[in-house]
Amino acid sequence: MYCVYCGVKLQDGAEECPLCHTPVAAVPVPETTEKALYPDRLPEREKRHGIVLIVWLLTTVIIAVCLGCLIFCLRTRGETAWSGYVLTGAALVWMTLLFPLLFSRYRPMLFLPVDFACLACFLLYICVKNGADWFLPFAFPVTGIAAVLTLFGVAIFRYIRQGRLRVLGLYLVLIGASFMLIEFFQHITFGTPMFVWSLYCVCGFGALGLFLFVATLIPPLHAHLRKTFFF
Repeated sequence: MYCVYCGVKLQDGAEECPLCHTPVAAVPVPETTEKALYPDRLPEREKRHGIVLIVWLLTTVIIAVCLGCLIFCLRTRGETAWSGYVLTGAALVWMTLLFPLLFSRYRPMLFLPVDFACLACFLLYICVKNGADWFLPFAFPVTGIAAVLTLFGVAIFRYIRQGRLRVLGLYLVLIGASFMLIEFFQHITFGTPMFVWSLYCVCGFGALGLFLFVATLIPPLHAHLRKTFFF
């Protein structure tokens, strides 16, 4: 800060110029009105009233349709007949699509086991309704395999950071082997021949998995794949 009369440099807090004794007038600093680039507080949680309302409206429609089908079958055939498929199928759709929307955050490691359990119950109802015996030897283990592979895949992309490409290669090999296991359950349940279609899946997924696994041993190729596919 300098004196406005003689130009002498003044000390901070001086009330007058030490040379010409000119009073020092404090110039007010104008406040800036420019808007900050970033907010100074966390954003408020998104309101979910609209989503919850839509979920319950769709739920009401589904219940109305299911009740209509049930009443129609009871009045025309005296039994649930095909309305049972509508009821169990609607329950499966509600649990897999609408139920997760009631929560602010989707947690696949919690919701996916519930979804596969509902799918197993739906298949069990179909099996019992038709008097068949394919649920325990075929539908139940196949549903379990699909559930385990799905949860394993979600865990790879959500929780594994180091060595993800190598684990993904092993995961693809595991998927190929699971198709052979599914064909084995099909063989012991329905009497179909073995190695009809599963070998193609084993070769395809196995070759891709081995390629990714070997790629992790070659640094330039590994770096290129990580840069291209963000692994």
